[in-house]
Amino acid sequence: MVAPALVKRAVTAAAVGNVTEWFDFGVFAYMATTIGKVFYPESSPTAQLLATFGTFAAAFLVRPLGGMFFGPLGDRIGRTRVLATTMILMAVGTFCIGIIPSYATIGVAAPMLLLLARLVQGFSTGGEYGGAMTFIAEYAPDRRRGFLGSWLEFGTLVGYILGALVVMVLSAALSHDDLLSWGWRIPFLVSGPLGIVGLYLRMKLEETPAFAKLVEDADQKEQHAKKAIRTIFVQHWPAMLKCGGLVLVFNVTNYMLTSYMPTYLSDVLPPSIGETESYLLQIAVMVIMLVVITSIGRYSDRVGRKPVILSGCIALVVLSVPSVLLIQHNTTGTVFTGLLIMGLMLVVFSATMPSTLPALFPTGVRQGALSISFNTSVSLFGGTVASVMTALIATTGDVMWPAWYLMGAGAIGAISMWFTKESANEPLPGSPAAVEDQTEKSGRS
Repeated sequence: MVAPALVKRAVTAAAVGNVTEWFDFGVFAYMATTIGKVFYPESSPTAQLLATFGTFAAAFLVRPLGGMFFGPLGDRIGRTRVLATTMILMAVGTFCIGIIPSYATIGVAAPMLLLLARLVQGFSTGGEYGGAMTFIAEYAPDRRRGFLGSWLEFGTLVGYILGALVVMVLSAALSHDDLLSWGWRIPFLVSGPLGIVGLYLRMKLEETPAFAKLVEDADQKEQHAKKAIRTIFVQHWPAMLKCGGLVLVFNVTNYMLTSYMPTYLSDVLPPSIGETESYLLQIAVMVIMLVVITSIGRYSDRVGRKPVILSGCIALVVLSVPSVLLIQHNTTGTVFTGLLIMGLMLVVFSATMPSTLPALFPTGVRQGALSISFNTSVSLFGGTVASVMTALIATTGDVMWPAWYLMGAGAIGAISMWFTKESANEPLPGSPAAVEDQTEKSGRS
């Protein structure tokens, strides 16, 4: 039996942590042009963008290392302690970005320190997202896992929206010189208090029922700890491949919309709509996603993850070209419509992946296998989206590359989902059935 109050507290703590994490990442993406001027001032505009997005992508290169460290650690010592640790590291890394002197002050040491802070962020994130998904999935009742898991990505959207709002307000309120001088630091410094709130919530959580049951047998726990990594790669590589394909379609779409589209609108397309208007359109799309995401998660509990995710993959193949063509038309209405199409395709994955991916692995290796496969796929295909798009468009001159990339991701995601077993309304592998405690629920009502 799972107590509803405990489930609510667990979901809230995981989601709030995700708000902090993606506020940090969102701010960096939205301020890419400004950060490029602060830390790489002697480069051309294109080189500045490439350097900034390269620094952005560098955090993703160490994410598999973070996943390989924190994931198995979560399977060994518990989910809650690892989630508290990743929260601290993420907040420290982001706060440090806000206090790094500019290139004009300390020269080449500035971009080196920026890179170091991003590596700390990336290492912590390697354990954060897989751990948060595992945590919610193991607390959620089987029949509500899709709905409750979608709140994790609800937190992601809130973080992105807050990041976009802060950057938009700063861009509108400050002069260009003030923004370059000190204004860009504000969002990164704000993440410190946000991190403290997330840490407080996570430190008060109990261990998940599934993990608590696993460690009841001390001998089983000790044997599992000694061979965890080997077991993951030898016995669970087929599930890891499927996980990697699903993560690819999810994160290519995610970073195309949230990280690259602001730059695509401001630096690739001919100037038409203003920077502030562009931010507002992005925010409007994410607010719509925020409104529908939990409904899609609940719908997947009813009809299954497979038909929902396959529908999203097919939509990517069919609608990516119309979406990008509308954005290229570069009027307020067409840009909003194109971004909305992309956002609605993304929200299908955002609502269902947090409940689909943990169900690929048994309890004993769930956090480790999920963290390793998730972060490897993200580092190769998700975090590199902005850098790859910038380089491909600069090299070929073809501004349709975002559409081609999304179509390829949709095809890979469809193949991966086709070979994935339906998990809706089923217990997690290696775990007993999780049923909500209706007695406590009715007692409170």
